[in-house]
Amino acid sequence: MSRIATLPEIASGFRSAAAAPAGAEPHYRALESLYASAPINTLFPSRLQIVGPGAARIEFDVDGGVYHAAGAAHGTIYFKMLDDAAFYAANSLVSDRFLLTTGFNLHFTAPVRAGKLVAEGRWVSGKRRVFVAESRLIDEDGEEVGRGTGTFMRSQIALSGLPGYTAPGA
Repeated sequence: MSRIATLPEIASGFRSAAAAPAGAEPHYRALESLYASAPINTLFPSRLQIVGPGAARIEFDVDGGVYHAAGAAHGTIYFKMLDDAAFYAANSLVSDRFLLTTGFNLHFTAPVRAGKLVAEGRWVSGKRRVFVAESRLIDEDGEEVGRGTGTFMRSQIALSGLPGYTAPGA
C-alpha cells in the first residue's frame, strides 16, 4: 500500500528540519549554488533547497522527453533525483569536503509521468567518514513513487576549491 505524503511533510522534508546551526546558512546556499552549476542539471532542470541540517529537497518537472518506450519516465530520473537529494542532505553536514556516492539502493514504487516531482533527502547516520542518507520521490498528487538509500564518503576534494561552491553575495 502506498503512503500519501501531506503537504507540510513535503514542504519540510520527511519531518520538520531542525534549526540550522550558527553559520550553516552560507554553507547551505553555497551547496545550492554548486548544485545549480553542475552541467548535468542542464539535462535535468531542477532546483535544490537545503531545508536544514541533514535535509534537502529538489523540485523538478518531468515531461515526455525523459520517457522510455512504454510512456513513463526512465529510471535515470529516479536515480538522479533520489541520489542528489540524499547526497546533499548528507553534504549539508560537511562544510569542508565534497562527498562521493559509494553505493545507492533504489526502489521503484510507481511509474512517473508528466508533472511536478519532489525528491526529499534526509541524513540517517554517520558523522566522520561515511554517511548514510535516504530519500523519497513524491509526485504532484502526494504519492511516493520511489525511495532510495545511499552511502556517501568524504573525498579529498575541498568544497572551497569547486567553482560553483559560492554563497550568494560572496
